[in-house]
Amino acid sequence: MRFGFHHGRRERGQDCGGRHGGPRGGGWGRGGPWAFGVWGMHPGREGGRGRRMFDGSELRLILLKLIEEQPRHGYDLIREIEERSGGAYAPSPGVIYPTLTLLDDMGQVEAKADGTRKAFAITEAGSAELKEKAEEVEALFQRLAELGEHHARTSGGPIRRAMGNLRAVLQERLGGSEVDPETLHQVADILDEAARKIERL
Repeated sequence: MRFGFHHGRRERGQDCGGRHGGPRGGGWGRGGPWAFGVWGMHPGREGGRGRRMFDGSELRLILLKLIEEQPRHGYDLIREIEERSGGAYAPSPGVIYPTLTLLDDMGQVEAKADGTRKAFAITEAGSAELKEKAEEVEALFQRLAELGEHHARTSGGPIRRAMGNLRAVLQERLGGSEVDPETLHQVADILDEAARKIERL
């Protein structure tokens, strides 16, 4: 059985204008072949050119609140938002990383080295922003929770959540510039085996 993965198409200039759009991959292209759509919806839901789930200022507040809870990497933030929406929404790296860059430029977060990646921690200015806009932040997270509840009622929530997790893990593991052939074969074998098991259900 063959699987065809398609490159996510990057939309420029959405949400906010950071200096870059996330990690630069080598042979896999920017963001890797499993990049999330900029508009954030999982496969099977309307995405592409639909209405954005959150505008730029709203996403900044969501990220800021999550970073206040604990320092986080960009990938962690994608996963956390996905989990809090019940698997219904996951912002793309092409949105997350420019937003983090903007928050850094605004002095509301600061990047700290954590191995080969950067973890973002909140600053006093970021805490002050959250305090000033506490009601708006609470409403945004309520929207995320309601989105997850609606998604669970109207779609195959667990399956879509698992698919989203798989895509995120593939992007994180294989999105770098150098992936050895043995790793690629091992991942392909795992995916093929999963497909065979599903076919036998």
